[in-house]
Amino acid sequence: MVSAAMKYEADVLTYPIQWIPERWNVIANFKQVWFSKISFSLFYWNSLKLAVIMTVFTLIFSSMAAFAFTKLQYKGRDYVFGLLLALMIIPSESTLVPRYLLLKWLHLYNTHEGLILMGMFSMYFTFLLRQFMAGIHNEYIEAAKIDGAGYWRIYAGIMVPLCKPILATVGIIKFIWSWNDYQGPLIFLIQQKLFPIPLGIQMFKNDYADNYAVLMMASLAAIVPLLVIFIVLQKQVIKGITLGGVKG
Repeated sequence: MVSAAMKYEADVLTYPIQWIPERWNVIANFKQVWFSKISFSLFYWNSLKLAVIMTVFTLIFSSMAAFAFTKLQYKGRDYVFGLLLALMIIPSESTLVPRYLLLKWLHLYNTHEGLILMGMFSMYFTFLLRQFMAGIHNEYIEAAKIDGAGYWRIYAGIMVPLCKPILATVGIIKFIWSWNDYQGPLIFLIQQKLFPIPLGIQMFKNDYADNYAVLMMASLAAIVPLLVIFIVLQKQVIKGITLGGVKG
């Protein structure tokens, strides 16, 4: 992909393949992606907006729910958690029609707000965070209570700092899922100005079906943020997944 994005179209399908191009056409391909009639920069902004907002809300709501399911004592806690956990077996495709009707009723169809509303909470990430928090000793909570701390202070001042590895993992995975989401925007968005990167790439495929160099440049631009985030925070991802899987 990287090699093809740097080439002239005539050199993309040459055989044997030229891993390092003899003729470079990077600037022209870059201009066709970012400054053509297709608003790739707008798609980029839409994806960034959706991914960041959904990731932030997921971190907040899922971590608060995980805290409630591990460190708070109330009647029926485990039954409620089991019920929510059971909902994970329902495939998202089977809820497309109810979600569509709900967004139409709320007048949020064809809006970013509707997508954000559906993506701001995840039972999977709540489960992952709960498994991690279950391994944190309750002595921290008891000591904070003795010092007069309330539940909000305990959550924000103790649990969140102790959960940095798993929070980083959840944030990165959620960002990648949101950035790469194709089904949601395809079903719930109809205006081109609202499209994120996956739908934008599809439009490039329609308009540049015979220009693989431009398609590869657009694909490369789409995955660069994901590569950068993962490379920078790779240790946190691996550590968080490992700890979240074995604790509890």
